[in-house]
Parts: sequence; structure tokens; C-alpha cells
Amino acid sequence: MDSTLPVYSVAGAPEALALRAGPPASVRAALLAARRRTLDLADDFRAALGDAYPGIGYAPELNPPLWELGHVAWFQEWWIGRNRQRARGVACEPDHAREPSLLPQADAWYDSSRVAHRTRWALPLPDAEATRGYLERTFAQTLALLDELPPDAHDDALYFFRLVALHEAMHAEAAAYMAEGLGISLREGGPGPQLAEDAELELPARRFRIGSEAGAGFAFDNELLPHDVAIGPLRIDAQAVSWARFLPFVEAGGYENPAWWSDAGRGWLARQPLRQPACLRAAGTGWQQQRGGRWLPLGPQAAAVHLNAHEAEAWCRWAGRRLPTEAEWECAALTLPGFAWGRVWEWTSSPFEPYPGFAPHPYRDYSAPWFGTRRVLRGACHATSAALAHARYRNFFEPHRRDIFAGFRSCRAAGG
Repeated sequence: MDSTLPVYSVAGAPEALALRAGPPASVRAALLAARRRTLDLADDFRAALGDAYPGIGYAPELNPPLWELGHVAWFQEWWIGRNRQRARGVACEPDHAREPSLLPQADAWYDSSRVAHRTRWALPLPDAEATRGYLERTFAQTLALLDELPPDAHDDALYFFRLVALHEAMHAEAAAYMAEGLGISLREGGPGPQLAEDAELELPARRFRIGSEAGAGFAFDNELLPHDVAIGPLRIDAQAVSWARFLPFVEAGGYENPAWWSDAGRGWLARQPLRQPACLRAAGTGWQQQRGGRWLPLGPQAAAVHLNAHEAEAWCRWAGRRLPTEAEWECAALTLPGFAWGRVWEWTSSPFEPYPGFAPHPYRDYSAPWFGTRRVLRGACHATSAALAHARYRNFFEPHRRDIFAGFRSCRAAGG
């Protein structure tokens, strides 16, 4: 991935818009791009880890790299090659009888809905070569079935092809932040250029329709149904908070002052041995940032990253500001010239909850199990595949997570 990934100031990357609403040729291009990245990442992991590549040590936020590859292949086969109802789109019955897998025992190894996370380290998985073979066979099957569709194929016929492309993109990003945590340097590079000077944008009071429209291409179930919300007036950062803005909070003892932290934040902070951002260390009179296993000079105008929601909220209280809601973020991204996003995922103040009228799509475990336990993040980061970078996409993680490429932007009442 090119480290000069642009900062977006529109609905999203052209690749994301083409995948969600484009013809089979656009979907094919997204599938090919996702697979190239998957294989490049797999090569980087194997080169870095050698014999440790299949399993690495257990961590609750990670999966064994070899299991990840097999799961990507299995997910694609389950929803495409083995799916007798794939042409029905969201009307597909998720538990209908499937065709047999190209790989015996695949369901017992790779079905993330049924294979407990902790057990994935002890499974008798195929070796790296056999796993790559499974990836190749399922991918060839997917492309052959896609190529059978007419150029004007309906959204229902394309739904699962779009889903598997986006699913693979998500796992590629997970591999990127897993590599960061393991100190593995990737060929695809790291964050792009530093940000410009900090600025605010004014978001006037208005009614805004949040969410994706049904029947207008692909949408995840948690983006539906669109509904009107009241917005503003407020002033919102034009870009994510930089290290130059965040570090004075650290240097002023912000991690030691409980006044800036929520109850949940104080509970999290009490369990931390170091009271500072996870990826930084003091070096002489300045700071260094860890990237790809190396300590590098910190770029003060780069977006602050590897911060969790508690840290973001504490800085906001210290600065007399707050996190935007996801509706405010989406409205600003889609209506304000100069609203730049795409360097880091951005925490919002919104819990991950269903929109009114929510109905789960066939991949039942994508959204519904996590409602009420996660926090919404918006935007994208340098490791986000272009096909996934869409302004209406709702990312969601537990608020304590610091391993993901997350930061935040802030806002305040207009005139405040």
C-alpha cells in the first residue's frame, strides 16, 4: 500500500464508491486488489517470523496468521462458492444447507462464529503451502462465478461478492496493526505525510440524514436504515488531533490527574504501568514513536495515534472540548469543504448501537453481537484499503483498545 494515501475530503475513496455501487468489473478489481494485499502481507509475516509464522503467541486481540489466511478463504467460499442462495443478496437464508467445502474440515477450523477464539492456536491447521492452495482455489471459484454475471448485474447478485472483498480488506488491516504490535516492518509502508496546521470548521445547525440508503448499492446492515438527526451548531476540527496538540496534555501531567478522566477511564488508567501514550517514549528533550519495530523521531504535526477512547476523552476535557457524535462526524465529512479524514480512525462519543429499524443481514455475527459493547470510530487510516474507506462506514472497537490505528478529532459549541 502506498504510504502517500490521500486524505479524503469527500464521501470516500473512488475505489470504495465503485465497489459499493459499481458493475461487476469494479467488484472484480476490488477482489483482485484485496487478494494481492493479502498475499503480500502473508509473505511479510512469513519472512519476519520464520518457523513461528503459523502460530505466534496467544493474545486476545490477535489471531494466528495462518488461521487468518484460512479464514479469509473459508469466508469467501462459504458466502460465494458454497452459497446456493447468493443471488438473493440480503434475503439469503444464512443457515441453508451448503455445498461441501473444497477443503475437508474447513468448517471445523475457520468458522469464526463457531470456533472459539482461544482454541484457534491449538487447531491442526494445514501448513502454509496447503493454506495458500485453499486460498487460490476458492479465489478462482469466486472469480469464475462473478464472471458469469451480466455487466448490468443487480445489487442482489453482487451483494456477497462485495461483502467478501470488504471482509478481506478488514483482515488485511488487522494484519497491519498486528504487524505493528509484533514489531514487523511491512513493505506497504506506514503513515503518510504530516498534517497541515490545525484549524476549525463551522458546522451550522441543521437536520441531517445519517446512514446509507437501501437499494443504492452495497451497505452494511449497521448503516441501515437512514434517519434524520439534529446537528450543531458547533465548531469541529478540520483534521484529527496532532501530536503537537496532544503532547502538552501528557507533559502537563494529564495522565496523573483523575479530574480529566471518566470513571471508566480512571479504571483503565489504574491498570496501566506507564502513564503516557502506548507508542511513545521520551528521548532527551523530545519524543520518539515506535513504528515497525523501530523508534523514530516523532513528527509533531502527524495525527496522534494508538490512543484509546479514554485517552481521547481525557484530552478533550483538559482542552475544554468533546468528541463529536458519529452523526456530527458523518455530517461534517459529507458537507464541509476542508474536512480531512483518512490518517487515523477517529473515536466518536457514540456507542455502537443499531439504527432505528435495524435488520441483520445474512452474516449475522457482523453487527448484532457487538451492539452496546463497542464504541463507534469513523474515517480510515493509512492501513485501510481504499475499497473500505467510505464516510458512512461504521467501525467499532472496545473503548480500551490501543493497538488499532486510532486517534480522534474534537469539537466545541459554536461561539464557545
